[in-house]
This record gives sequence, structure tokens and C-alpha cells, in this order.
Amino acid sequence: MFASLTTKLAMKKVGLPSNALDFSSSKSSSKSNDGSVPGLDELEESNSSWPAWMSTKKLPLTAQAWLSPVPPPVPIAECPKPGDLAPLDRDRQLTFGNGKPVIVLFLRCVGCAFAQKSFLALRELAIKNQGALACVAVSHSSREATRKWVDLLGGAWNVEVVVDEERAVYAAWGLGLGGVWYMFNPTTQIQGWKEKGWLGVRVANSVQRTGGLNDNGNNKQQKQGPNAATAAPPAGGASEGPSTVMGNKWQQSGLFAVDGRGTVVWAAKALRADDVMDLNAAAAVLGF
Repeated sequence: MFASLTTKLAMKKVGLPSNALDFSSSKSSSKSNDGSVPGLDELEESNSSWPAWMSTKKLPLTAQAWLSPVPPPVPIAECPKPGDLAPLDRDRQLTFGNGKPVIVLFLRCVGCAFAQKSFLALRELAIKNQGALACVAVSHSSREATRKWVDLLGGAWNVEVVVDEERAVYAAWGLGLGGVWYMFNPTTQIQGWKEKGWLGVRVANSVQRTGGLNDNGNNKQQKQGPNAATAAPPAGGASEGPSTVMGNKWQQSGLFAVDGRGTVVWAAKALRADDVMDLNAAAAVLGF
């Protein structure tokens, strides 16, 4: 009894319903007239060896964020170091060298309490230095999930939010997936239990309630308003693998400061999932 209760509490903490691992089929196991077994002989794709009822698309959005995502469309480059020119991503979503210094924050995933702390600190820095310092937050969750999460935090204000659901921009800046220790080290686990800003379930429920998903569990193409973040629509591979709506828990975060000439002057890649990088240090290098 106690083992079952502990399991349910742990699943609730990471945003999973208690029945998320219940793969029992609601269909009858009796054979049909043609000898096939309903639920077992229905494959999700013609080249798939998994029954349709075991598809990752059947899992909650918050559960799919824990699965291995489709690789980004470009190779993961080396992380830029101070003195390097700011990397150019494939679709030129980030631009530099226009005379204004820029701080770029690559978020872990929407709903993450650690990403929330970093984003709120960036927003405060942007408000304080309005007009003199450009602050950009890059999200790899879907446009709709990112918008809902930012709304729950009180809005972006002076922060420019860029959506990179394919993680091509992350790859250009040397940010890939973390390993097991990146996520499950003792420090991250302790800090995770202390934090209260876990909004993943609320964001996922909102996306599903507003009908922002297609039949494959991915984000529908959204109409872009005048202030919407720009992003190229996901490629055909986006429908493969787990949904990218909520982003991915294993994605590394990073923080970079770029001067007005487009040169990286401060760089940090998160050492752990709970690593909230030093925004004040990044701003100080730029003279703020």
C-alpha cells in the first residue's frame, strides 16, 4: 500500500496523472471475425512495431516532455566562448551587431521552476535597462505553450521571446541534451522539491483545452500577431517521436552576453537542470 502511495505522490510531483503508466487497453481482447486482436494488430504506422495503444502520443503532454526528442535539424555546434562571434542560426532568428548589447537566455522548458526563476530575473533586468540593453529569451516549447506560460508569469514586458521548437537555435549555440546526472543529481533533486513554480500541468491543460493540438499531439500552426515571436514551422519530422508542445526536460539551458559588435563576451552552459546562471555577472561584463 505504501509503495503504491509513494509512486502516486512522485508521479504527481512531476506532473503525471496516477494512471499515466496504465497501458491496459479499453478494447476487448477477443478476436474479431478476421482473426485480428483489436488494439494489438492496429499499428500506429506501417513501419512501426508498436501497437497503436502503446504510442507515445497517448501519453499526457507532461509525460512526453521526459522522452527522447527528435534530434534538431542541424548538428550541435561547440558552445561559443568569450571572444567568439555570436553564432548565426539557420533561420537567422537571432541577430547581433547593430550597436546594442544583447543578453540571450536559452530556457530549459516551459513550466519548469528553474526556467521561471531565470526568466523573471531576465525580465527585471530588461525593465531596469530599457532601451539600452536587449534581452532575449529562447524557448523550445511550442508557441502556444510558451505564450501561456509567459502569461502566467505576468507577461514578457521588455523581453523578446523567440520560439525555437525544432531546437535549431539551441544547436547553433552548442546546447544539446543533458545526461542522467544533469537531471538526477542530488542537488537538482533537492532543489526541485523546494521550488514551487512548477506550472507544466497548468500550461498543458490550457493548450489541450483551447484546442491547440492536432491529431498527432503537436502544436497547430498559430496565427502570428504583430508582437508574436518569429519561428519557422516545424519540419515534417516534428510529427515523429514525442510531442514537442511542452519542450523537453533534458534540454540544456544557457546564458550569453553579446556586445554591440556581435562578439560574445560572457558565456555559460547550465551544469545541472537547476543551474540558474548569473544574470548579474553577464550584465556587468556589458557595463550594466
